[in-house]
Order: sequence, then structure tokens, then C-alpha cells
Amino acid sequence: MEAEVLVEQAPLKKASKDKVGAWRMFAWQSRALSISGNVLILGFLSIYCTDTLKIPAALVGTLLMATKLLDGITNLLAGVIVDRTNTKIGRARPYELSIIGVWLCTWLMFACPPEFSMAAKAVWVFSMFIFVDSIFSTLLNASNTVYMVRAFSKQEHYIAISSYGSIIVFLGAIAINVSFPMLMAKMATSPGGWKTLIAIYAVPFLLIGLLRFFFIKETNNVDTVSGEKVNFKELMSVLKTNRYIYTIAIMLFVFNFVTNMGVGVYYFTYIVKNVGLMGPLALTQVVILPLVFLFPMIIRKFSTTKLIIAGIFITILGYVVNFIAVDNFPLLALGGILTGAGTVPIAMLSALMIIDCADYNEWQGRPRAEGTLGSVTGFTSKIGAAIGSGVMGVLLSMSGYTGNAATQPESADFMIRMLFSIIPLVLYILVALTLKFYKLDKLVPQIRKENEERRNQMGLTK
Repeated sequence: MEAEVLVEQAPLKKASKDKVGAWRMFAWQSRALSISGNVLILGFLSIYCTDTLKIPAALVGTLLMATKLLDGITNLLAGVIVDRTNTKIGRARPYELSIIGVWLCTWLMFACPPEFSMAAKAVWVFSMFIFVDSIFSTLLNASNTVYMVRAFSKQEHYIAISSYGSIIVFLGAIAINVSFPMLMAKMATSPGGWKTLIAIYAVPFLLIGLLRFFFIKETNNVDTVSGEKVNFKELMSVLKTNRYIYTIAIMLFVFNFVTNMGVGVYYFTYIVKNVGLMGPLALTQVVILPLVFLFPMIIRKFSTTKLIIAGIFITILGYVVNFIAVDNFPLLALGGILTGAGTVPIAMLSALMIIDCADYNEWQGRPRAEGTLGSVTGFTSKIGAAIGSGVMGVLLSMSGYTGNAATQPESADFMIRMLFSIIPLVLYILVALTLKFYKLDKLVPQIRKENEERRNQMGLTK
């Protein structure tokens, strides 16, 4: 069947007059903005544990790795749970309330009583991180694509959300990356200071994160197979027959491995010797903003795979600059711009790629299973994050790093530099090679056309 429709991806049709709308766009992206803020703040958890709670770096890395490994397992379960959900307010919408648990437990995680024993501190951080990452965030991630295809009905909407809508998240991330290190340098000098600092971000981001639940309804019926509930056997058959989802999974594994190492704060603390400069460095990312505005037009002219591979090569160049830069701020700014711009296609297109895989499932007469597909990519993302955070802690300890020292040995400084440049560079080269085997973007136009015809025949299209 695939050979008969193996055609080059055609440019997308002109956008429909039925626009997403500015308010609806913001309401949809509000939860993504909230989660983005949470992920960025969790990037400082490791240094909070090592330098404030005085937990050894190897133990911190082991705890974070164990939590994220557990998170990978719960991701697989969450996808199946979401795909089998059917309520009056929708299939995915009820899980949006998990954002409350995300921020409450994040604050509690950074509020660990300093008088606790080392074992009690480790258990506290481990437990709170399980709630944040393995339960609440997992349910949100598993339901995201399921929610999107039921709240919006057109491919143009998906592209608008993934490109223009991401500007909201992008600007929010810049605001956090600029403000948090600066406030951290002033406030996070004691356990109580950390509690106050996290609360400053947790309260507003919790309220913002609830907007999607209250203002975006599920109105689009795309379920052409299996009626109201999909059984477990059908979902497992999807994973056996859809090989494309695993290429996406590998890509997101590496992306999250690099993102969750959290080496930046160590680099600016011990190599640059000024953690406050992380703020100005993040501010330089605004130069990427024009690329975000141009992205919808770029998507219409180039295939998904070509865009991501091109971005990866830009990212690789950025890591080369990082290695050369050492403590040179202008070069570090250039490296940050290149790595940031290069990963834009991955950040923007991964959700669209999962929808393409769901369209492929529907085309084959199987359940779309967006939740299950998302759980596979969520699983590898969390495993990547687990290994990334764990590897960093272990390698730092092996290199002689200790959170109690004002300065680190040369071996630790060298390891921090490798984690900031060469190691992610090599991993992204492997991703580029893997993407050469991804061919689904050539099949998508015909798949989408036939799926739409089938829905029209079944009376599902409004």
C-alpha cells in the first residue's frame, strides 16, 4: 500500500479562513508555557541538591535517573489510559488538572527541611520528583496530542499552534532564563531563599497553566475505529506496525538527554565563574524569534526530515563554538544562539510528526492512538532525561567534583566542558544519521487525503 502512494510531500494549501484566533492560541499554549517554566526550573534541581542540601552529586544523579526511569514506565501506562478514556468533557481534557500537582510538588521539592538527615533529604527529593515527573507531568504529556486533534480540526491549525503559538512559550522561556539565574544569585543562598524563589514562579504559572482546561473544549471527532473505547490488544498492534514512531522516539531521546543534563548552571558557576551571566545569555535568544515567525512558510516548502536535519547541523556547529569559547561570553552567546536555533525544528515539529503517525495508523484501518504513540516518545524522552541527568552526576563525581568545594579540580572542569559541548555534539550526529531512514513525510499528503474521504463517508467531518 505504501509503494502506491510514495510521492514527494506537496506544499500545504493556503491557510483556511477559519483561523485559530489570538485568544484561543494563548489559551491553548498556556499549559505549554506553564510546563516549559517547570522544566526550566527543574534544571536547577541538581545544583540545589548538591550545593544547598549537600547531597553528593553521584547520589543526586542516581536519584534523578531512577525517577526518570520510573517515569518512562508510567509514560507507557499513561498513553494507554488516555486512549481508553471517555468522559463528558472529553478524552484528554480532564487530565489538564494535573498541572496543579506539578507545581505544588515542585515547590515542596525545593522546600526540603535542611535539618533532615542525608537519607531523609534523598527520600524527600525522590518522592516529590516522582509526583512531578512520573505522575502529573506524564499525564499531561500523554494527553497533549490527543487533546490537540480533538480541539482543532485542520492541519493549518496544528502548524499555527506549533509555530506561531510556540512564540508564547519561547518568550516565556526567555523570561525565565533571564530572571531565574539573577534571582537565584540573590535569593537562593539558603534553603528558605530557595522556597521563596520557587513560590514566586509556581503561583502565577499554576494559574496560567489552568487556562487551557477552562477555555479549550474537545469538539472534533476523529475516532473512525473501535467506537468509544480502544482495547489494549488494538493499541499493542499499533506499536508493532508503525515503525516511524521509533525514529521520532530516538530523536526525542537525544533532545531530552542533552536538555536534562543541567550542565549549564555548573558551566557558568565553575568555568565562567558567574552564574548570573546565564540571564544575559538567555536574553540573546531573542534573535531566534524571526525564525519562529518564518517557520510556517518554511514548513510549506521543505519536508519535516530536511528541516530537522538542517537544524541538527546548525546545532552541531553551536556545540563546536561552545567548546572553543571556554569563558568567552560573546562566543558562548553565539554558541547558544546556534544550538537554540538548531533545535527549533525538533521542538516545533515533533508533535506534528506524532500526528502524522496517528494519520498513518488511521490510514491502515487501525486506531489513531495518539496517546499511545505519545507514550512511546514520552517514554524515550524520559529515559533520555534520566540517563542525561544520571550520567552527568556520575561523570562529575568520577572527575572529582564535589559540591562543598569553592573551586573544582582541572579534571572536573574538563568534564563540565565536555558535557557542555562534545558529548551533545556526538549525540546529535547520531540523530541526523537515524533520520535518514524516516520516510513518512513523503506519504503524508495521500494519507491525509484518503483519511478525510473516509471520515466524510462516515459523517464524522463537520
